[in-house]
Amino acid sequence: MKARISYSKLGKIRFTGHRDVARIWERSLRKAEVPVAMSTGFTPRLKMAFGLALPTGAESLVELLDVTFADDSGVGADEFDEIARRIDTSLPVGMAVTGIRECAPSEASLQEDVVATTWVMAIDAPDVGDRIDRINQSNEVWLERERKGETRRDDIRAGILHLGLIAPEHSDVLPSRWLGESRGVVIEAVLTTAGRGIRPTELVEALVPGCEPWNHLTRVLRINQWIEREGERVDVLSARPAHPQVCA
Repeated sequence: MKARISYSKLGKIRFTGHRDVARIWERSLRKAEVPVAMSTGFTPRLKMAFGLALPTGAESLVELLDVTFADDSGVGADEFDEIARRIDTSLPVGMAVTGIRECAPSEASLQEDVVATTWVMAIDAPDVGDRIDRINQSNEVWLERERKGETRRDDIRAGILHLGLIAPEHSDVLPSRWLGESRGVVIEAVLTTAGRGIRPTELVEALVPGCEPWNHLTRVLRINQWIEREGERVDVLSARPAHPQVCA
């Protein structure tokens, strides 16, 4: 049996990189005495499969992890709540289990299945609202990107599925501490992960050309991940419909 676990990563632990997060999960699962299956070979490891890596410095409400239980564990779905509780108490401050469900053998891996992610970003730069309007009204958004030591110009417009200012005080999703520690205007963006996906820092470069993104990106938070079913984007955990506002 396989379980899909969602967890949050908030606060100072945002500066922990993806590989260190994987080690944290290995230690936490062992500490919680979760009967996870082991890989074969010279260096057996716990059978875990992570979703899309979160950029170092970014926070998230919805990180994803698939865990395969050992064949002889006898774990059933009725034990998931207790397993989630044990894992949650074993994780460090800043990480918390937010959901768990059975993952069917036929489900694609998270790396293959997730097609877009929703980000909330605090950007400290002038005229961000006007720049957002220009992008939304444009058919092309060109950006210089480096890959394997080569720089190329890419049109990233098709990968910006939604972009707009939000009123954070009206949001029931954003953590209050996150709001208190962010500076600048707050925007929401749905960015594609298909092909060569768009990073939050690349969107900031498109909004503030020629900038060093982290000089303006004071806080960034991933609030959702989306898969595609029957031509519609749905929430990866609960199958909720995607954001109704989608850029043309």
